Amino acid sequence: MEAFVSSTFSIAATEIGDKTQLLALLLASRFSQKNAVVAGIFMATLLNHILSTVLGIWLAQTLSPQTVKWIVGLSFIVMGLWLLLPGKINALNERWLKYGAFGATAILFFIAEIGDKTQVATIVMAVKYQEMFWVITGSVLGLLLANVPIVYFGEALIKRIPAQILRMGASAAFCILGVLTLLGGGIALQ
Repeated sequence: MEAFVSSTFSIAATEIGDKTQLLALLLASRFSQKNAVVAGIFMATLLNHILSTVLGIWLAQTLSPQTVKWIVGLSFIVMGLWLLLPGKINALNERWLKYGAFGATAILFFIAEIGDKTQVATIVMAVKYQEMFWVITGSVLGLLLANVPIVYFGEALIKRIPAQILRMGASAAFCILGVLTLLGGGIALQ
């Protein structure tokens, strides 16, 4: 259950201010079918995070525990620093919009997640916990927790809570977890 909770909150924090949040806002403003946009986000995230989790578990089973400790610790720190960089996204690529709210969202979100912070964070969670079901479930839920409100209430939320403040808090938390993991006092590695 620790894998689920950690994955959920890590991915939700990582997603704050990310380019895929902006993509969710753009798609929600482009399509009136908000439920189809959310379904597309879910499908793209599920596929992307299944692949990420499989890769992370394979890495954990292939590498020594000491190497895994360093990878996880340094990855948390890198992730924390990466969160300080605001995500950017180009205007929607018109060729995908012809597939409708669900199709365009699934395609564009899947592409946007490749090499994204949340994909890397999902790989790190999989390396750390090696619990496929809980990491996938938590990471998908975390991404949805960060993006679904944007789809339905994006413009109002952005005006009330600056993304930069949320990003800085999440950045500090990831850096602290990384240092604690490297010192051996952080979350125990399997």
